[in-house]
Amino acid sequence: MIDIKGITKSFGSLQVLKGIDLHIDKGEVVSIVGPSGAGKTTLLQIIGTLDKPDAGNIIIDGIDVSMLSTKKLSDFRNQHLGFVFQFHQLLPEFTALENIMIPAFIAGKSRKQAKERAEELLAFMGLSDRANHKPAELSGGEKQRVAVARALVNNPAVILADEPSGSLDTKNKAELHQLFFDLRDKFGQTFVIVTHDEGLAAITDRTIHLKDGMIEKTVEANSAEDETPAKDILEEKVQENIVQKKSEQEDVI
Repeated sequence: MIDIKGITKSFGSLQVLKGIDLHIDKGEVVSIVGPSGAGKTTLLQIIGTLDKPDAGNIIIDGIDVSMLSTKKLSDFRNQHLGFVFQFHQLLPEFTALENIMIPAFIAGKSRKQAKERAEELLAFMGLSDRANHKPAELSGGEKQRVAVARALVNNPAVILADEPSGSLDTKNKAELHQLFFDLRDKFGQTFVIVTHDEGLAAITDRTIHLKDGMIEKTVEANSAEDETPAKDILEEKVQENIVQKKSEQEDVI
């Protein structure tokens, strides 16, 4: 699905990426973690064709994107890649439905096709009743789910997310994290997620640890290094919420 071969990137005299080699399978949910300055966002931008490496190749769905012209690269990005950022980047003058439809229009879809796909995604995310609301009328969690739907409207092969839950509260974070897996299971997308959220990283299929522009280690889900299985982590969180609610009820009594 995604093959990253010998990627290097420098900004002036600062070498940010130092020969990254990585393979990501179709349908994987992969997290990229590491300290600030490790090169996480730069790597994500290069995978997403938003920036070019100094050396190396990025092959997505069998296509070497480093060989594409600017026009073909733009078309490839719009058709094969979806992006989710920390802040939703929704256009305030448009409704949730219209925001989701915009990339479909850019891809040349008819209004009917774009509307049907946007409505399908809103329904899947439980937001059908918010379709005609503008961003200012949506909660933080709702805005981010609309942003995810927008990223999915052209049915891209890969979703790239940069700190997607960084601006959300605990409840909405958990719901968004679960949404990624639900979407993978329903639509088959590959997710590559840059995050500082240890809870999210712990439940992804694989965690790539970057340090000083290099891959320090890779941790598979449920590997020996991953002491607590992802399923147990989710169950623990559910139990914690139950205990907390019970305690709150007892305090009221």
